Amino acid sequence: MVSFNEFSTVPSLLRNVVENIHQPEETFLIHKKGANWEKISFRETLAKADSVAAFFLEKGIAKGDRLGLMIENSPEYVYFDQGIQQIGAINTSIYPTLSEHEVGYIINDSGIKAILIGNPFLFKKVLKIAANCEALKYIIPAFEGYEKVAVPEGLNLEIIPFSALLEHTVSADAQKQINLRRSEVLPTDVSSLIYTSGTTGTPKGVMLTHYNFVENVKVCLEQIPVIDETETFLSFLPLSHVFERTATYHVCCAQGCKIAFAQSLELLAKNMGEVRPTVMACVPRLLERIHDKAIKSGTAGGGLKAKIFTWAIETGKDYRQAKEAGKNPGLLLSGKKAIAEKLVFSKIKEKTGGRLKFMISGGAALPRNVGEFFGDLGIKVLEGFGLTETSPVMSVTEYHRQVYGTVGRVIPGIEVGIQDVETKEMVSIQTHHTFQEDFECAEGEVIVRGHCVMKGYFNKPEETAEAIDKDNWFHTGDIGRFYKGNLQITDRLKNMIVNAYGKNVYPTPVENTYLKSPKIDQLFLIGDKREFITAIIIPNKETLQEAFNLKEAFFQEDADFIEDQEIKAWFEHDIKRISNELAKFERIKNFKVKRNPFSIDEGEITPTLKVKRRIVEKKYADAINEMYEEGVEAE
Repeated sequence: MVSFNEFSTVPSLLRNVVENIHQPEETFLIHKKGANWEKISFRETLAKADSVAAFFLEKGIAKGDRLGLMIENSPEYVYFDQGIQQIGAINTSIYPTLSEHEVGYIINDSGIKAILIGNPFLFKKVLKIAANCEALKYIIPAFEGYEKVAVPEGLNLEIIPFSALLEHTVSADAQKQINLRRSEVLPTDVSSLIYTSGTTGTPKGVMLTHYNFVENVKVCLEQIPVIDETETFLSFLPLSHVFERTATYHVCCAQGCKIAFAQSLELLAKNMGEVRPTVMACVPRLLERIHDKAIKSGTAGGGLKAKIFTWAIETGKDYRQAKEAGKNPGLLLSGKKAIAEKLVFSKIKEKTGGRLKFMISGGAALPRNVGEFFGDLGIKVLEGFGLTETSPVMSVTEYHRQVYGTVGRVIPGIEVGIQDVETKEMVSIQTHHTFQEDFECAEGEVIVRGHCVMKGYFNKPEETAEAIDKDNWFHTGDIGRFYKGNLQITDRLKNMIVNAYGKNVYPTPVENTYLKSPKIDQLFLIGDKREFITAIIIPNKETLQEAFNLKEAFFQEDADFIEDQEIKAWFEHDIKRISNELAKFERIKNFKVKRNPFSIDEGEITPTLKVKRRIVEKKYADAINEMYEEGVEAE
């Protein structure tokens, strides 16, 4: 069983598993090597972590030093992290997708002394900026053939392959020193420095302590007690992001679950079938794509197949709603559900590996209809909410109580408040213990205080004071309320659009309404200080291709936007139909169809797929102004 105490730290979690839950030779990590999935034991993981620790002790790395990781999810990430954390060094993970400028800023701002690199592309990126990174002493490539990459002349640092660290001899004296350093790591010490990507402004290094992480894992396991040591998690979201770090990695370290690393997002579906996970952390976009493909596959061509699919979904919905209302579904409905399971649901579940107990969705709001769809199938999706600054979980759905469209119950040990945006008066303060199933309140900014709140922003006392007020409330910048006792997020404070007439429009719920159209993959709402709402639409590529028999060359054309009037009319049909569900001031009056999705590489979205509003509005200013000129002419 998991054993938490006031002295627990991130490196102590895994050692507790070996002492109290699993034998050292049992499997901890699973990854694809060649054509086969390779299993790695707890013993091997800890041994390699000790080798990493011994290497850095020899190099004089001190407690509190920052060491970087810019590598895809892999066993190497775990070896490096466990090795440096047990000697008191600070994990400073960097998103592999960041630009050279952003990577250089983070290395210099944090003072990274050594950095683990995952592939040749990232290696070249770091080599280009290394001469301007004064604190950087070691670059550690974790891939074969790094010697073939040209190194700039005069670079005053060491390049050491990660294989050398893993093979580093751990002498008896070194082991004693590692054990001593591990015992000196305090819960109040900083465990990780995670730089917020942010939709605006300069990245800030969020200081999260061992206590932040350990306590977050502890209370989440209390709220979702069905997670046990037999689970297999499939990890594909970046470990450089706090959500995957806590919801998968740290949970598995604490509970002794297996972690299987997906090869890539493109191979995720294949990997799910091979690994057959029982739990996955995911983002709404993945669930939306599964939803869209299932609907499309089930209804394509019409006929008997489509009728059976539609009947099965309706049956699943009736069964789900009866169970959620605390009613007995009865023999007839239960029998129909069993048939729907055999004919439809089992085939969809098999594509996920057939063993999923549940998925945990975070990083953005999950459209209610998507959550309900998975509930109709009998696949439970638990939603969580939080920020990098909150370790990250502030609330998460209870396994036995689902309220679609919300992000769950407040976790134990913290307070979550709703503060009026204009008056700053407190609308409501809720804790885990004040939970009432019928409680509701007005919306406002979501604020929080308690064990999940960060230590502060690294070397930024003014920004820290701005984020955490004198009463220790951290201001999330999210707008929300309590609904049926659960926290419900309605939008970001900075995203709020105030039109020319003073009407407030929260983009997220409006965007989610239009996303009901199978033609639309993503939608970006515009209208701040404008007379009406417009949008940039990202089409569902497959649906668009099929509807107009488009070749791949169409999507490689230089023009950012599709001007074909027939295609625009095709979208307009759904826009007008769905607009009836919205208030008049929320409806899209004009739109542009973007040829390709917003890009991380182009700086249009963050690594967690949030659109950078100011960047997008500036980059496509001409197209946006054109929409408003056309709209005025159409008056």
